[in-house]
Amino acid sequence: MNMRKDKQQQEKKGGWLKQSSNISLEEVNNSVKIPANAGFWRKFFAFAGPGSLVAVGYVDPGNWATSIAGGARFGYTLLSVILIANLMAILLQTLSAKLGIVTGRDLAQATRDATGKKTAFVLWILTELAIIATDLAEVIGSAIALNLLFGIPLMAGILITTLDVLLLLLLQKKGFRIIESIVIVLMVTIFGVFVFEVIASKPVVADLLEGYIPSKEVVTNPGMLFIALGILGATVMPHNLYLHSSIVQTRQYKRDDNGKKEAIKFSVMDSTFSLTVAFLINSAILILGAAAFHGLGSQVSEIEEAYKLLSPTIGVGIASTLFAVALLASGQNSTITGTLSGQIVMEGFIHLRISPWLRRIITRLIAVIPAFIVTWIAGSRGTADLLLWSQVILSLQLPFAVVPLVLFTNSKEKMGNFANSNWVKVLAWIITGVIIVLNIFLVGYIIVTGHDLG
Repeated sequence: MNMRKDKQQQEKKGGWLKQSSNISLEEVNNSVKIPANAGFWRKFFAFAGPGSLVAVGYVDPGNWATSIAGGARFGYTLLSVILIANLMAILLQTLSAKLGIVTGRDLAQATRDATGKKTAFVLWILTELAIIATDLAEVIGSAIALNLLFGIPLMAGILITTLDVLLLLLLQKKGFRIIESIVIVLMVTIFGVFVFEVIASKPVVADLLEGYIPSKEVVTNPGMLFIALGILGATVMPHNLYLHSSIVQTRQYKRDDNGKKEAIKFSVMDSTFSLTVAFLINSAILILGAAAFHGLGSQVSEIEEAYKLLSPTIGVGIASTLFAVALLASGQNSTITGTLSGQIVMEGFIHLRISPWLRRIITRLIAVIPAFIVTWIAGSRGTADLLLWSQVILSLQLPFAVVPLVLFTNSKEKMGNFANSNWVKVLAWIITGVIIVLNIFLVGYIIVTGHDLG
């Protein structure tokens, strides 16, 4: 039995090692079984879940201020940017899921296979920086929400956020289904809050719908262009691509071509649905900013400002409180996926396996420590700057995730019959080029001017 297992692990096909992903034995044992002879909807709900974990990254606290500022300054015009960015994200997340399903390797493992140990180590460092940068946004967002809801000082709020890693440890022992269910509940909470907020703000529907039509003003107006760059630049999070390619393997399905084809179909449906919900939430944030603050002469660029002005502006007393509740839910959601991503890239790039509780605590503390120090020294203004530079780090890391993903999924040698079709190849490279160019502009602008896009 052991000899057969060793042989299977060493067997190669097109340069890929045929072995399981870096998901732990405990997680595999708790993975979701796919019923073989079930109907369409039963199979869909069995596969559903990973998409919700991925969608969390698209509605994290780091995106809120930019969307609110965009709506407050330019009305509904930038809704078209959110739509285009979401379509880009759907394609890239589809490629990520397909990579994991077809090869049995997540993006981190696949990159190590293709580059070697030394390059993989460098890429691991860069990816860890991006995950830390992402986690910073979640830590700060959760701390701000606790401050707004309960008056808890930012420093104390940051310390409190370290405790949620212990909750994650407990939940993961129960299986991925529990984590996915909690994430879905939090996403529904955020969605419900913003549906209420948008209705209460009474947007002009005709103007709202017109905002989804691309306008040349987005390019010709410098201020609008830079906020659009901020929206696009923060859309595809590099850690989401590593995460998705791994967690799709928590489903137990036949690993033959028919089984993989079915898994890809349902995974694409799952992620597309979840990202559509994320798109609606992001749209709602910008719509709220436009309906509540545009034309009033207020330059709302920070979350705290939006919280203070929201209830008085739209005349609904509970609006600000619900806004903060949604922010807290967003921070907690993103915390879960950020911590899972840290595990995946550590094991995928450098094959380092340490105790799960230690790995998660390390990942969390590395993000909490700089947030705590900056808040202690510079206060709330310092946390705003920290959020800004966390986005810069994410932008710099993005090409190192997107380019390998497109290369791998385009390769007939690596993917066999599941390689991207010609039109998908062209579209994927166009999207990759657009993302890279826009991120270069975004980072260059921030570095040169020394301030955010607001």
